[in-house]
Amino acid sequence: MQTDELIARLSDDLKPAPRGVVGRYLALALIAGIALSSGLMWMVLGPRPDLAVAVRGTAFWMKVSYVLAIGALGLWMVERQARAGADAKMPFQLLAVPVVALVVAASVQLSARNVDSAALIMGQSAGVCAFLIAMLALPIFLCLMLALRQLAPTRLALAGAAAGLASGGWAAAVYAIHCPETTAPFIVIWYSLGMALSAGLGAAIGKFGLRW
Repeated sequence: MQTDELIARLSDDLKPAPRGVVGRYLALALIAGIALSSGLMWMVLGPRPDLAVAVRGTAFWMKVSYVLAIGALGLWMVERQARAGADAKMPFQLLAVPVVALVVAASVQLSARNVDSAALIMGQSAGVCAFLIAMLALPIFLCLMLALRQLAPTRLALAGAAAGLASGGWAAAVYAIHCPETTAPFIVIWYSLGMALSAGLGAAIGKFGLRW
């Protein structure tokens, strides 16, 4: 049998994937991952004691909006990477919007008169913030990786990095329920570092974890 004939026979019974299958896989993975991450946060860290008061303030929602924007754009990148040959430039470029917005907010806070810059930047938990976000991102990352293995990523490191970034963003939103920090300089540095760590780990794992 000639090679062309073999390829033709193998492709005869191919059928297109059901519509919306990528979205369903990723949605289920995200929901499961967030549930596991939330359970981990609740058991290991616990919610901040003044959460009921904090959620009535704009600073809390500034923090949550920032990380959820990163998480949503990261998930969009995962959806693009899950399709062979799909273009992920748009969500990648849009990442600049929440980052620049929070950098501007941080600059405003740091430029205020008589401000304690060190306190705004370091807060009370700078030493553990990024690590805890990366830790809480692991369950979400693993669920997204399982979903990606059922799909068709071809740029494995990029797909892993996108999964890590998405996981970091959603995990940071989970961590925000525990974390008392609300200043823009702290969030843009330490929360961003936690999400970046998750993305870097995802890129490293994706190289071999997503091989067909």
